[in-house]
Amino acid sequence: MNPKNPTFDPARRKFIGSCCSAVGATGMLSTLAQLRLTGAIASPDNGPVTPNTSGALPSDYKALVCLFFAGGNDANNFIIPNDADGYGSAAAATGYASITGGRGALALPQNTLLGINPKTSDGRAWAIHPSFNADVAGTNTTGLKSLFDSGQMAFMANVGTLAVPTTRAQYLSRSVPLPMSLFSHNDQQVEWQSSISDKAFASGWGGRLADLTDAFNSNNSISMSITLNGQNSFQVGRNVVQYSVGPNGAITLSGSSNPTGTSFAAIRTKAQNDLLAARNSNLFETAFAGLTANAITDSALVSSIFSRALPFSTAFPNTGLGQQLRTIARLIAAAPELGLKRQVFFARIGGFDLHESQLGAHANLIADISRSVSAFYKATVELGADQQVTTFTASDFGRTFNTNGDGSDHAWGSHHFVVGGAVKGGDIYGKMPTLIRSGPDDSGSRGNWIPTTSVDEYSATLATWFGVSASNLPTVLPNIGRFSRANVGFL
Repeated sequence: MNPKNPTFDPARRKFIGSCCSAVGATGMLSTLAQLRLTGAIASPDNGPVTPNTSGALPSDYKALVCLFFAGGNDANNFIIPNDADGYGSAAAATGYASITGGRGALALPQNTLLGINPKTSDGRAWAIHPSFNADVAGTNTTGLKSLFDSGQMAFMANVGTLAVPTTRAQYLSRSVPLPMSLFSHNDQQVEWQSSISDKAFASGWGGRLADLTDAFNSNNSISMSITLNGQNSFQVGRNVVQYSVGPNGAITLSGSSNPTGTSFAAIRTKAQNDLLAARNSNLFETAFAGLTANAITDSALVSSIFSRALPFSTAFPNTGLGQQLRTIARLIAAAPELGLKRQVFFARIGGFDLHESQLGAHANLIADISRSVSAFYKATVELGADQQVTTFTASDFGRTFNTNGDGSDHAWGSHHFVVGGAVKGGDIYGKMPTLIRSGPDDSGSRGNWIPTTSVDEYSATLATWFGVSASNLPTVLPNIGRFSRANVGFL
């Protein structure tokens, strides 16, 4: 404390300064998450937890799994026109594979496409990328294509960040408010994950969802918001704090795994625990001690869960995404023991910022996604939880319809998919764009599709299934009232 100014504490200012040194919207949201975590740890204990150890998931259990494609996914090769006019002949002026108006080097050969038959039709024929039938066994008989055909997967067409519904004429004249910093990776990731596109917002819609529904988890021992790929904006909330778990289980604190015995590690662990249990008059020291002690307890609990045999036999690919989803399946199986009836998960796969050499890299990414997500769905079936778990995708933005050579550039609207037993699958929801450059759905001249479904509408459909009432939707999605639909209908 400065004797000349009793309200000035250099140590405190240094602490606050270090927290506020984060640069950019994503960094600031992560900093806010840590400050809220500190406050939560410093709060009084709510008493002992008495979890359900019966092993069976409660009938009212639900989990949302956000799968984020980092870098901006080119979904123009997710769903492809499959009729003569839409695909385009070699001499056509417009169409997917036309010489002047189409995808150029990014066009997939029509004879390789996987035809689909959506339950509803806009008069056009559609197909999907051939990698959508990749599966773990490599037999090309299952994968996500089979889940679409059997009704557990649906596509959401041309969704993206919007401040208000927007037409091409409105965009070109700037006569309506537009999302901030369109085409910027960091900003659009935050806007997708917060659902607030016209102003900075210090929480994510998954975090607000968790805050609103955490009352379902009356005896939880760890957070209902679990991230498998580091901190994210999506799960930043006011009260519920995201808990990070590695693909192989709990992230443990070094030197905290030998609480008993006479070894050096055990003596060090006891000394550490004694220090954490000591009373401190300084608020920040108390918060740090509580945070560390709780982290040790939580990691020990999660480690004990991961030390047991797998609760399912489904094989997952040995990839980063496959192991993230395998871990989520294990945590879903452990939900009764953790005292959780609601869980929100975040997984991420990168590599989508493909400005060059796109075709092969994109095909590999889709194959990994098909194998990993279809394996995850099979595991939920084994657990008897397929009706209670919904996986949905998100990304920074879409990419340009035309090519820059052998890659694509940042764009706007994109297609996504939803998987789960509760999904009304086998269909494409929303409106597919008119695939004509400088056409009615293009914000410019390169096939930069203006979204026809907002992130808010897409997210509201998921939040409603999760248990949020119509009157509470604006708490989770403050801008939902600007759009005509609070439920797109895929759940």
